[in-house]
Amino acid sequence: MAHSQATKDELRKKYIFDGLSLTMAAVTTDVGYATAQRWKNQAADAGDDWDKVKVAHTMAGGDLEDISRQILTDFIIQFKATMESIKATDDIGPGQRVEMLTSLADAYNKTVASSRKLLPETSKLAIALQVLELLAKYIQEHKPDLLIEFMSVLDPFGDLISKELK
Repeated sequence: MAHSQATKDELRKKYIFDGLSLTMAAVTTDVGYATAQRWKNQAADAGDDWDKVKVAHTMAGGDLEDISRQILTDFIIQFKATMESIKATDDIGPGQRVEMLTSLADAYNKTVASSRKLLPETSKLAIALQVLELLAKYIQEHKPDLLIEFMSVLDPFGDLISKELK
C-alpha cells in the first residue's frame, strides 16, 4: 500500500516532536511498523537522522518531567502487554505465574523509583504495586489454593488502582 508524503511527515512528527515510540507513531498513522522503520532508515541514509533530531528536540525544549512521564508510560504499556501475555498462557503453573508477576512487579518498582524524584505522584502507584507484590507472595506461600482466583482479579484491580491514584 502506497502512503502519501503527508503520512510520512505525520509519522516523523509524531516520532520526533510528539515523543511517541516508532511503534506507537506507526499505529497512530495507520502505517505498518516495518514500513515506518524503513522510512526512518531511508531518512537516516539521506542525512535526516530522526533519532538525533528527537534527542536535540528533547534537549532543547522537552520538559524533563514530560520525558520521565513518557518513559514511564512506555514501560507501563510494556507492563500491560506482558501481563496480558502471562494471563493468556495456560501452560504455566500458579507458582511460576506468581514468580513472573513478582519479577514484573520488581521491574516496575525499579522504574518508578528512578522517576520518583521527577514524578512524586508515581510513588503512590509504586506503594500500591508493592502491596500487591507482597500479597501475591503471601498467597503463594500461605494460601496457594487461592492463587488462581487472585490472579483473575489482579489485572482489573490494577487498572482501578492506576485510575484512582493518577
